[in-house]
Amino acid sequence: MGATGSKLEKALGDQFPEGERYFGLENFGNTCYCNSVLQALYFCVPFREQLLDYYSNNKSIGDAEENLLTCLADLFTQISSQKKKTGVIAPKRFVQRLKKQNEIFRSYMHQDAHEFLNFLLNELVDILEKEAHAIKSDAESSSPPEKISNGPKTGQANGAQKEPLVTWVHKNFQGLLTNETRCLRCETVTARDETFLDLSLDIEQNSSITSCLKNFSSTETLNAEDKFFCDKCCSLQEAQKRMKIKKPPHILVIHLKRFKYIEQLGRYKKLLYRVVFPLELKLSNTMEDADSEYSLFAVVVHVGSGPNHGHYVSLVKSHNHWLFFDDENVEMIDESVVQTFFGSAQEYSSNTDHGYILFYESIGTGNKS
Repeated sequence: MGATGSKLEKALGDQFPEGERYFGLENFGNTCYCNSVLQALYFCVPFREQLLDYYSNNKSIGDAEENLLTCLADLFTQISSQKKKTGVIAPKRFVQRLKKQNEIFRSYMHQDAHEFLNFLLNELVDILEKEAHAIKSDAESSSPPEKISNGPKTGQANGAQKEPLVTWVHKNFQGLLTNETRCLRCETVTARDETFLDLSLDIEQNSSITSCLKNFSSTETLNAEDKFFCDKCCSLQEAQKRMKIKKPPHILVIHLKRFKYIEQLGRYKKLLYRVVFPLELKLSNTMEDADSEYSLFAVVVHVGSGPNHGHYVSLVKSHNHWLFFDDENVEMIDESVVQTFFGSAQEYSSNTDHGYILFYESIGTGNKS
């Protein structure tokens, strides 16, 4: 283990980033799904900084209840405050808490990294929202009585819960989609907005993220049994529907739907398709206004030919260097190695290492967040 660390330090030499830490994570029996996502999140710098900030502001509360957020903050603080630059850390408390919290992750079976990421981000949001509401109700109960007796105000406050709280998790990952439906009879457009923390994209053989995003936003005609009920016409009508990214997130997380349920087989199958993901991504025809530019900084890779077994590793960009994290092992890789994880152009291939979750950070001026 020490050898890996010193090898990485030698490889980086004087270029070892000031104050940065590169630590592998111990595997507790099939917890690679968790380790690979944690590494991607650790190198999502704005998220890491806000989490460490949260930890330093809350650690004084000695009797604070342990939850996934405190365990994650504790783990990230442990990594960032190591005296050594490289090594291995056991995320034991975090994994125990995760298993306690959600029975899905209790077994030693192969788990899905995307399912874990989704659960984790939503859980962090829930914890932060509960804390914010608790602080708010404390403040309200200790405020002057005339404010409390002011009926409409409290009524408004309760109603305002529909206006969701924007936490620092939202500020990093949340984007806004708009679902537009145009009635083909009266031309009325109905738009419905919905938030997202990541985008799940259908994939095709020999495609790219850009073409998958184009398909995601393509126009679909609703007819026959799928007709749309138009409020203006007061009847079912043929319509056109499309999904657009209205407000792109600061951190764009793209999940490639590599596991597809095959009706004839009665089970899920892994799609080994080659899907090119660029180092720099432009969101152009998905938005209502200017282009947003993104830079790739992490990839969670699924290794294996099927959905129910295999392994997860992650590729991470840190201070312009690419690193490969495989549980306890960390090594430096060349940027060109990233393209070996696009997938296979042939149906049957010995290459089973495929990009599964992509993390992009916004760099564009077009991003009006």
